[in-house]
Amino acid sequence: MSHLLRGRQAGIQTDLSAGIFPELLDLDEIARYGVNSQTSALAFDPVQSLLAVGTNESRYGSGQVYIFGQGRVHAILRLPRKASVTTLRFCADKLLAADSKNEISLYSLETKQLLSSYTAPGSITAITTDPSLDWVFIGLQTGDVVIFDLERFGLAPLRLPNFWKERSPKSRLQPVVALELHPRDVGKLLIGYVEGAVIYSFKQNKPTIYFQYELPPGAPGGAATRETIDTLRHPKLTQALWHPTGTFVLTGHEDSSIVIWDLRDGRVVLARTLQDVNVNKPRGGGSSGPASRPLVKIAWCSKQNPDDTGLLIAGGSTPDFPSNGLTFLDLGLTPNYATSSWQIIGDHFANPKRQHMLPTPPHADVVDFCLFPHSSPHYAGSHDPIAILALLATGELVTMSFPTGHPIPAANQLHVSLSFVHPFPGQMSLASVEPSRWTAMKELPSRDPPLVRGGVEASHPRKRYEGRTILQMVHDDGTIRLWDPGHGDEIDNQSVVQADLAMVLGQLGRVEITNVSMASATGELAVGTRAGEVVVFRWGRNDGRASGGNGPAMSADGLTDITDRAEPSLQEGLLPLTLYKGPGGPVTALKMSDIGFLGVAFESGSIAIIDMRGPAVIYNISISSLLTQNKRRSVLGGHGNQEPRAQWPTVIEFGILSLDGDDYSSICCFVGINVGQVATFKLLPQPTGGYRVQYVGHTSHEERVILISPINIETGAGAYATQSAASRLASGFKVNGALVVVGPSSARIFKPASAKGAQKTWDDIICHSAAVVNFEGRAHALVGVFGDGSVRVFSLPAFKALGATRLRDNVDMSRLSEVLITESGFIFAWTGPSEIAVFNIWGNGKELPLSTDQLFHPEALIPPRPTISNLQWISGSQYVTPADMDLLIGGPDRPISKAMLERSRTDDLQRRGGPGSGPGGSSGVSGAGPAGGPPSQGQEEGYWAYMQRQINERTEKLNLVGDSMEQLQEQSAGWAKDVNKYVNQTKRKVILG
Repeated sequence: MSHLLRGRQAGIQTDLSAGIFPELLDLDEIARYGVNSQTSALAFDPVQSLLAVGTNESRYGSGQVYIFGQGRVHAILRLPRKASVTTLRFCADKLLAADSKNEISLYSLETKQLLSSYTAPGSITAITTDPSLDWVFIGLQTGDVVIFDLERFGLAPLRLPNFWKERSPKSRLQPVVALELHPRDVGKLLIGYVEGAVIYSFKQNKPTIYFQYELPPGAPGGAATRETIDTLRHPKLTQALWHPTGTFVLTGHEDSSIVIWDLRDGRVVLARTLQDVNVNKPRGGGSSGPASRPLVKIAWCSKQNPDDTGLLIAGGSTPDFPSNGLTFLDLGLTPNYATSSWQIIGDHFANPKRQHMLPTPPHADVVDFCLFPHSSPHYAGSHDPIAILALLATGELVTMSFPTGHPIPAANQLHVSLSFVHPFPGQMSLASVEPSRWTAMKELPSRDPPLVRGGVEASHPRKRYEGRTILQMVHDDGTIRLWDPGHGDEIDNQSVVQADLAMVLGQLGRVEITNVSMASATGELAVGTRAGEVVVFRWGRNDGRASGGNGPAMSADGLTDITDRAEPSLQEGLLPLTLYKGPGGPVTALKMSDIGFLGVAFESGSIAIIDMRGPAVIYNISISSLLTQNKRRSVLGGHGNQEPRAQWPTVIEFGILSLDGDDYSSICCFVGINVGQVATFKLLPQPTGGYRVQYVGHTSHEERVILISPINIETGAGAYATQSAASRLASGFKVNGALVVVGPSSARIFKPASAKGAQKTWDDIICHSAAVVNFEGRAHALVGVFGDGSVRVFSLPAFKALGATRLRDNVDMSRLSEVLITESGFIFAWTGPSEIAVFNIWGNGKELPLSTDQLFHPEALIPPRPTISNLQWISGSQYVTPADMDLLIGGPDRPISKAMLERSRTDDLQRRGGPGSGPGGSSGVSGAGPAGGPPSQGQEEGYWAYMQRQINERTEKLNLVGDSMEQLQEQSAGWAKDVNKYVNQTKRKVILG
């Protein structure tokens, strides 16, 4: 009976939640954005133009593999068991993933399913593949190399032993640390061990040359100390790679030495670090410079001409740099090996054309990087790259142009999920924007063409909503990115709109943003910071004014014109409009209304209302001065000797409704306070065309306010300050409204400004987030997310419990206060530091659906593999083709692959049975085989019978070919005989006259 009493207390007789039943409440997970854990591996396929990202296992779940294409094209691949992804490789129509449990998983890009998995007989320490081969070479900690067949899903009979142990039998542990195939001769494999490197020839079935880096006494190397510089040293090898033409070999070592080797006799061409050259030669003095940081990864890049090269190096910097970042050495054209002296070749590597560090965030080391080649997947993925995707130790990503290193914004370049780690997000906010307004919000010009262009997005149903739910994601670098997450429907505008607050404020460090608010109708964006600054962005065209100095001075009311701080290259987009500096403290509440008013509140307790038509501050007052001491004592139970608590606003909302005692509707501003009061203000028009603000009163809610929602008590719809409602006020438009106010332990509904209304308290549980939700336009209810992970629905106005369900187990329970609920019934919840999930409240309990996007494009063919030059071939180089490699690795008894077997079976059935045959098909009389053959032949026969029949058919075809060749030989012999006879007759006639 208590719920009936609440309705009477609120003065609302209509049940606004009629038609909502408990069985309607269940969560459907419709989408997920971001990555579930720390990024651990990267791979890019320039042929299919797809990007793969792997993650680590953490408390948020097992590592996963994400594949991203153009727009919103994506797929999520799960590992067979819980582990971290360590390596990713694209192999034609497949993706290979190696994990921390030493298991290799092979996925199909066409079906997005797991094809096969293989557990290595030891710890995997290195992996290499080649686009032209069906083999993956796996280096083990024992020093052996096993080869896995990507088509037959099994080990090859060829296994390479530890060749370094053959050279140095006393060596105890020599794991494989690097593997790379020759860029032009696929028959040569470079194997890097801890003590040195080996080139293995598949044709000769033996190692052909060894490389071991040795530092004589007095040579500084990369990290010599006073104790070790006078000793003979062999720094451990960490990297091994080929020159793009295969002319030289490079090895990187743990002392940060970079050594270039000659392939003819295995001599050192040059040993250097990023700071010094000839570090392998003894020097006087008995001391060395500061030790360099370890080398993390090296890529030997080339331009369109493979002889025009450069080295991209992660690591190797000195300790005085803030981070172990990226360095590029532009080497230029490689000297002709046959005609150049040793001095010329050594100088080429010692004196690059240019050496510069690429900008990366300070105090964040680069642990991996991925290059974006223009078109070719060969040359170890380093041919003619256009961009770099760097992975930081924190798990964040940084995108840069190659080779300049200019930062590339993630907006519209990569999938929106990658923006969650580019850099990490801090908080999110939602706004319902009119579809026509959002469709028109596309930045001009687009910053750069997208780096990833593969895949085709699946079609989705079109759903009609009053507005598009636009997500405003705040990132740690001071950028705010706006994009449409959709409702599981077709998204017309998939672009990302970005506002760079750090650039506008001119702060190089990270700007800490506390609040974001966006107007639904106008697209104006307000951003508040912890420093007490509020910046307003407005959509428009850039007039081209250059940014000059600090801009205009601050006006008397604290507003500063910052229109000259727009990004010069942005022609149309979110442009900075004005800056407001508050009286003190961080911004605690912010609301941008649809009718041109901005409400701002600060931790100092002050509140300001700004008319954006000026802009001008039309109201500025401390909230504590409005709340009398007597009323505050009554709320606190009459303890007069208790010190007053600090007061600051937590929620600001604008509405248009009739206040208690008024027979007309007004533009109102409602302010919720941290100590429980709800203050009401009127915005009244003036004859001059402006507005003034009048304080009306306040009521006590006894606890911190987390939600203020004005509603129409006749329909339950929101009574927000919209442009359509404001335009009708002059004609006497009236809204009978009420406020729904929610705190952590209770909810109230009352008629503002000071009516008591009705109240509902929760039993021993805390409400973290709440919203008034619309059910199919027919009913409205209060939905809350509570501390036990439950989602509960209450009727309006009686607050009767209508049902409850639970959030998914993967939701981060520590961030329930950041859960957002939309008016249409969608929940946005964090599932990890860099991932959110989207749920539909009015669902059927469905899990996240699998992606139906098409990833693989069968007509995108892999270009032919580069081969050795004619001069190399003439000089005696033995060229091995990929077909030769299949024979050398797989042997003559290599079985037919499953794909070939299935294709052959299908072709045979179609040939013998026509279009009507096939599994489960019927053709002709029941029980008769196709074309008069035996019943179901080819469908019920065994494997060996099928193989025997195939061999017999191929033998018959070969016999026919043999007969044809014999007939051709006989005809050719007869023709030659006739020609000889004709020639002899002609000669005889000439001699006889």
